[in-house]
Amino acid sequence: MSVSQQYRLSGRRASEIVASVEAAIRAGRLPPGATLPPVRALAEDLGVSPNTVAAAYRSLRERGLVSGARRRGTTVTEAPALPARTAPPLPAGVRNLADGAPDPRLLPPLGQALRRVPARPRLYDEPPVLESLAALAGAELRADGVPTDELTVIGGAMDGVERLLGAYLRPGDRVAVEDPGYPNLLDLVAAAGLRAEPVPLDAAGMRPDGLERAIGRGAAAVVLTPRAQNPTGAAVTRARAAELRRVLTAAPEVLGIEDDHAGAIAGQPHHPCVVGQPRWAVVRSTSKVFGPDLRLATLTGDGQTVARVAGRHRLGAGWVSHLLQELVAGLIEQDAAHEWRAVAARAYAERRAEMAAALRDIGITTHSTSGLNLWVPVADEAGTVARLLESGWAVAAGQRHRLESAPGIRVTIATLEPGEAQRFTADLARCLATGRPHYTG
Repeated sequence: MSVSQQYRLSGRRASEIVASVEAAIRAGRLPPGATLPPVRALAEDLGVSPNTVAAAYRSLRERGLVSGARRRGTTVTEAPALPARTAPPLPAGVRNLADGAPDPRLLPPLGQALRRVPARPRLYDEPPVLESLAALAGAELRADGVPTDELTVIGGAMDGVERLLGAYLRPGDRVAVEDPGYPNLLDLVAAAGLRAEPVPLDAAGMRPDGLERAIGRGAAAVVLTPRAQNPTGAAVTRARAAELRRVLTAAPEVLGIEDDHAGAIAGQPHHPCVVGQPRWAVVRSTSKVFGPDLRLATLTGDGQTVARVAGRHRLGAGWVSHLLQELVAGLIEQDAAHEWRAVAARAYAERRAEMAAALRDIGITTHSTSGLNLWVPVADEAGTVARLLESGWAVAAGQRHRLESAPGIRVTIATLEPGEAQRFTADLARCLATGRPHYTG
């Protein structure tokens, strides 16, 4: 069977080939990670010029449907920019340590804050940012050393990052990203037609020498996580923040973005790295703190950058619902009395420590000091994930997180119960009986 028949690809023009590949992705014939036929092989099958197929593949890459994986040809991205089918449910009895979500039991109750939300209708000409939310969120940012002379509100951390990259970068530009890093960011970079430049990590977050190399290769922007790095749990120290600032000071044309997605529940302080750049922004989300359905984040930065984001937002979505802003402002005020975030931060810290200690007992050292996840190096991701599933544990394979870094699995500790870490690591040790490489950063 020819490659075009296998995937039901057709077309005489680049646009027709693009449409057939897109249809194959939607139908599941080309699932995430699937490799597309080589350009010359598909061109021969379809009876067209290799330049036609190459143009089709280039268009697919620019739309974020496929990527040019190093030495692996052209593959369907793990989260192509198309409507996705939901993942199948886990088998009965399997413990979910894979999803990266916060513990629902540690989220604040919404009832009291909802009852305090004003019911009056708001119209088109009102300020897009609620004054009370700007004051409350701004005070918390300033307490962490982040200026808030310019501040706007957007629909979540990734919404902010996407708008920031779109404000300055164009398809083909390079973005320095953490490796291993957050899969949604890697997919977003690909969907925007940008090129990810991997920067390695250690326990203190993004490494300055790696960032310097990425900038030397032409990175026009950097996106870094100051704490609760996903998947490693690394947190930028005060000393590391100063080193990263020195690298960025030498590259004033680079847009610096911090994604502080976990905020106060991260378990470590926020040491800003990009503040002071000519182009900089810090995005702080409420989703891990107050609940993933509260799609809201504050964004602050230099005047030009915030103006670009706010202006473009105004032309499209307009503003984040004032009802949602009122609710989040109320939750911040309510938290001042009930300390929900402090309770959550302590609980996550205890669960991280328990899992880290259990891993050390079987000879594995991790660098997780913040957030909801730990990164465990393994030689065989797929095999380890499958064997753990057979043992009743669901974890995330590291492949979606990696560009050039070594294999691993991500373990979410958010809902960990007492004693579970020891049971999990005992099963993990059996899965890794043939050897356990250590994460060296």
